[in-house]
Amino acid sequence: MQNNKINRAIIIAAGFGSRLVPITLKRPKPLVYVNGKMIIETLLDALVKADINEIYLVRGYKKEMFNILLNKYPNLKFIDNPYYEKCNNISSIYVARNYLDENTYICEADLYLSNPTIIKRELTTSNYLGIKVKETNDWALLTNNLDITGVSIGGKDCYQMVGISYWDKTNAKQLQKDIEKHFIEKNLTNLYWDEVPLKYAKNNYKLTVRECQKQDIIEIDTYDELKAIDSSYK
Repeated sequence: MQNNKINRAIIIAAGFGSRLVPITLKRPKPLVYVNGKMIIETLLDALVKADINEIYLVRGYKKEMFNILLNKYPNLKFIDNPYYEKCNNISSIYVARNYLDENTYICEADLYLSNPTIIKRELTTSNYLGIKVKETNDWALLTNNLDITGVSIGGKDCYQMVGISYWDKTNAKQLQKDIEKHFIEKNLTNLYWDEVPLKYAKNNYKLTVRECQKQDIIEIDTYDELKAIDSSYK
């Protein structure tokens, strides 16, 4: 019988967060406070509540500032990404690839979770969280029923991709191989990491959409969006 329990999470937190300037000139976007709580705390709290305590955080920009998290999350482990300034976020999964050998969540660090129950302790299939929308200019998951067939930028009557995915042991090990191949052998260092399993090597995976609601996760991409959520920034 397949073990569906999830013990591990990799959090991508190396980037600058240019769209949230001027706030990110002082601190990495995941450490920005929203209504008195750092953005990344909403994700970490959800993982801990689900008893997922083996958590690796890939950091780059102002990496020392993430040390503050150890006060509340002493078991958090850091992985430094030396490529973050020159490469896209495929580099963050590359430096964390050795931990892709068990059931694993991969999460973006700048998601403000208003519904922590979307982080489950057990899942039966490898999947991406997606929000059903009539139209989006963001990343869209192409699907056949709930099976993911590809990815595009923008789409209609589709699932808008959310930056939380789950990889069972088999798919995680395949992702480890494919990320290394595309980052090193093919030198595709400018890719978003999701393009590897969803586009360039999609035949190697069977992935599904796990639907969530728009109100479950608040994506704060711009300073205006931050002000709309937290009036203290006005």
